[in-house]
Amino acid sequence: MPASGYSLRAQLVESLTLIKRPDVPLWVVLRNTLAVILPLGVGLATGYPEVGLGVGAGALDTMFSDQPGPYRQRMRRLLLAALAAGLAALLGFTIGGYWLPMLLATAAFGFCGGMLVVFGADAARVGMTSMILLVIAAATPVSPGNALLASALIAAGGLLLTLFAVAAWPLQRYRPERLALAGVYAGLAALARQPHQDEQASPALTDAMTSLQHTLLGRYRAHGRAMEAFTVLLELAERIRLELMAMSELHADPAAHARHRDAAAQVLEAIAHALDAGEPPHSAERALAALRDGAQDRDHGPAAHLRALDGQLAAAVRNANWAGGRGELRAAVAETELPRTLRSGSARAMLRANLTPRSVAFRHAVRMAVCLSLAWLLSRLVGLPHGYWLPMTTAIVLRPDFAATFNFGLLRVVGTVLGLVLTTALLYLTPASPWAHLALMALLCMAFRWLANAHYGIAVAALTGTVVILLAFDGVDPGVAVTDRVINTALGCGMAMLAYLAWPTWERGRAHGALAEMLDAYAGYLRALAAPQQREAQRETRSLARTARSNALASLERMRAEPGTPQSLLELARTLFANGNRLARTAMALEALGEASSPRPAAVNDFVATCADAVEAVAVALRERHAPAALPGLRAMQQSLSAALRSAGARADAEPLIRISDRLTDNIDTLAHVVRRAHAAAGNP
Repeated sequence: MPASGYSLRAQLVESLTLIKRPDVPLWVVLRNTLAVILPLGVGLATGYPEVGLGVGAGALDTMFSDQPGPYRQRMRRLLLAALAAGLAALLGFTIGGYWLPMLLATAAFGFCGGMLVVFGADAARVGMTSMILLVIAAATPVSPGNALLASALIAAGGLLLTLFAVAAWPLQRYRPERLALAGVYAGLAALARQPHQDEQASPALTDAMTSLQHTLLGRYRAHGRAMEAFTVLLELAERIRLELMAMSELHADPAAHARHRDAAAQVLEAIAHALDAGEPPHSAERALAALRDGAQDRDHGPAAHLRALDGQLAAAVRNANWAGGRGELRAAVAETELPRTLRSGSARAMLRANLTPRSVAFRHAVRMAVCLSLAWLLSRLVGLPHGYWLPMTTAIVLRPDFAATFNFGLLRVVGTVLGLVLTTALLYLTPASPWAHLALMALLCMAFRWLANAHYGIAVAALTGTVVILLAFDGVDPGVAVTDRVINTALGCGMAMLAYLAWPTWERGRAHGALAEMLDAYAGYLRALAAPQQREAQRETRSLARTARSNALASLERMRAEPGTPQSLLELARTLFANGNRLARTAMALEALGEASSPRPAAVNDFVATCADAVEAVAVALRERHAPAALPGLRAMQQSLSAALRSAGARADAEPLIRISDRLTDNIDTLAHVVRRAHAAAGNP
């Protein structure tokens, strides 16, 4: 999309052509497909295809709840999805023939399912699954006894998928944690090879570290001695990243540092490989020895960072040897909990806070309730064949933001039409045998699971074939099924888009708040750095700042994909985000410097606290949309601080602090200037 502003044509082209790299492991694709295909195969072999259909359909509907994470978390998520699917199907089978109860049920499921976005993507998937099963089951109402049996089969499909997802738990207890750590250390290796960091540096690493923090320290983490080693590796990853960032910011002896960084990258890559394979880190030990053998004299200047990095790499190699189910922790390390700033509040408090029309989740829930009910009512009034696809499509396509709703709607229509052509051709070429059709369905199901995050349109084409073949086993003519699906899909996508446009939640109205929250988080991080002895507070505020940065970036991307966003607002957001990143990197360099040098003078801590106050004042001005008030004279304070540090002796320790104080001053003055300029450009006095 052009940087100059929104373009519908560019948005269409980007949505249709952007293909990401598939990120679903092959074994996940295989086990999910097996949970769908195996029951149907057994049903065909034993003469009970209806039973196999019910179980396979339940597994297909809960498939996307099988997401990465600790085994305990994965099992809880899948069990909840299976239970919700079974209960929704039971209700649909029971009251599907009664219009008023069904309208009330679709409204209730739509609102509650929409509100689940408050708790994240996993909970939102459960809500979507419930809505889908409700409207599908309502299309074929049955007696209470048969309803109980059919819904039990659907829940059994979710339970079967759960069993496959956690089957390796006793044998590979810590595999999810190891793989998450391996990804972070591979990202650190890539960071080590980047001599300079720009404003978009390592967003994937930032997201991976945030995800890893929740995996290792969250509510559903595993327990055991190996988990203590994982916790140590997480903290070491934080410290290694700080040192690498500090080395980039201080710009001293670049040639020697480049050699050292490359050697460090080799150690980090070897650690990542050992964690990924669950093997002892012998190659990492050799790489660490080579790094130390090749090190030159480092007794001056920023050499303290090199020594600190060496020590952290050595500790990471040791702990990589202890990590995992086959490892043994040889040091007593206290188990850590998720930082207080990132712990979830009570579900009741989160829901209460979002029960307001100003909340994105509330507006999405209302849209979903109205749209799902209207789509179901329309399908009944018009008597659409396979009309449940209309409300089902609405539930899938309608999202809390415009860009996602537009993309999912467009790609679902295109994918369904593509699936029409694909399925017709494949069924024509495939022998007219149930087992041949089952094999074709398995291939299409695998393609859908593997490509869903890479290109939703292509994945929907595979899903269309999967569902059509599944319905063919139930006696539905494939040609009719595909045609009906195309019609209902187009109508459902149109309804979802109209519902969003009727009561939109434009990101441009929330962008100031998201950016202000990012600056508030940076101010909190600086305030913690002003008290060097408060290491725990520094860790917590650093984690919170990383999360706030990710939220601000997501807000910027959503705003970029919306029509009608003022170009001036986009420029303000981009500039603030870029300069905020520079401020964060300077703060990280300051934290790393505190680790590698003698205690900082009190005057430096006072200056950092004043900087925190200034950043907070800019955040308040941004949130309240006025020009920042007169800020403290940071430049004059920095010059006085520099003179005091130079006169105090110990020039080797003073110079890095002087450079960092200069960068802090420049970063904050730039942020204030950007906000003032935007306020003046808007025609405000």
